[in-house]
Amino acid sequence: MKAFKAYDIRGVYGRDFDGETVYRIGFFLPRLLKTEKVLVGYDCRESTPDILSHLIRGITDSGASVYDIGFSTTPMVYFATAVHGFGASVQITASHNPAEYNGLKISRSNALPVGYDTGLRELEKTVETGGIQPAVWRGEVKELPGIKAEYISFLDKFRGDYSNFQYGIDCSNGMASLLVKDVFGSEPAYLYDRMDGSFPGHPPNPLDENNTADLKELVLGAGLDAGVIFDGDGDRVMFIDDRGRFVPPDLITGVLGIHFLKEEKGRVLHDIRTSRGVIEFIEKLGGRPFMWKVGHSHAKMKMRELNAIYGGELAGHYYFREFFNCDSGMLAAILVLNILSELKKRGETFSGLIDSINTYSNSGEINFRIDDKESAMDRVRDYFTGIEKPAAFYDFDGYRIEYPQWWFNIRPSNTESYLRLVAEAETTELLDEKLDKIRELIGKAGGYEQT
Repeated sequence: MKAFKAYDIRGVYGRDFDGETVYRIGFFLPRLLKTEKVLVGYDCRESTPDILSHLIRGITDSGASVYDIGFSTTPMVYFATAVHGFGASVQITASHNPAEYNGLKISRSNALPVGYDTGLRELEKTVETGGIQPAVWRGEVKELPGIKAEYISFLDKFRGDYSNFQYGIDCSNGMASLLVKDVFGSEPAYLYDRMDGSFPGHPPNPLDENNTADLKELVLGAGLDAGVIFDGDGDRVMFIDDRGRFVPPDLITGVLGIHFLKEEKGRVLHDIRTSRGVIEFIEKLGGRPFMWKVGHSHAKMKMRELNAIYGGELAGHYYFREFFNCDSGMLAAILVLNILSELKKRGETFSGLIDSINTYSNSGEINFRIDDKESAMDRVRDYFTGIEKPAAFYDFDGYRIEYPQWWFNIRPSNTESYLRLVAEAETTELLDEKLDKIRELIGKAGGYEQT
């Protein structure tokens, strides 16, 4: 099924999945997760009401009951799942994808993610082949009020004093709009802070720097100290510094260490694409960086296994032990603003902090369209390891191959015919030289760069 992905179920509604598929997901999900209660939240996309009605019908026909929390960010669903002891939850959302997309993010007890390797594969098979026999006693639909207030109360425990600090927030017309003024009040300048599933301001993907143009203009035009931008479902957040520059999200993993590594010098999880500058910054703060696979389902499991204090990804997900090892864009924003406001009191700037972490030339993520991803990856691996023995070699998510003056990670997309490349070097000249060679090798394997 086209909509079943590595981390969730997602696609264009009506093309990649339909109401009958959603009904069958709802029907078989309680059996998969061995529960009689399913928490459900949802975003503001135009297809959400139709998906919700099919999902509820499937869950209740199975004999399980639905606990409806209404409009919610994805982290609100994680919070409610863990705090209220649900064995299963579903957030209806397509996260950062364009308006025509929608999907389902599924969690189990303690807000553990259900990914393709931890249940979605089995669910997909059952949805395709399982027989439907509605239960004699259908489940109920119950509202679960008060989750928003509980979640805001949880976030308020972390919020500092920003009275000396000027900042702007772009909600991307997404679900962060539901909470943002309850959390930050009237202090920030706001952009696109009204929920609208057609996303009239810009697409809800802040990782695409084009979508941060209005926030950059606001920061520079008003002379702000920082800008904050959320994705569509509020689980990711990114930043603009006081010079109007987009901050690569992996660098924020380093910034968060200023808060978390003051007292406890424990594990910090980061993904295989993370800048060497971030790793070195965490080490200087006394933390112990641990590299792992890309993706929230992988990160949350590894956070628990390591008892990591916090973690971060290049995509703008930040995970917190204090938040059930889950990601919360709102909590990450609060903590970063706490750090930045304290820096300003000492006469320091966001841009100065970022420059102290961002000490290497970095390519950012480059995508190549190619059908035979494995062959192209191996071609690149074999060339570079054949001419020089690496200082370090990682192969748990594509390949990260490190040399004293540069490194690269090449990994296959889990959902599309793409190879994703990140490279970093001590100088721009060296980076350009290595990128040219990698492009040549991928081109010989039949790939071409996406622009």
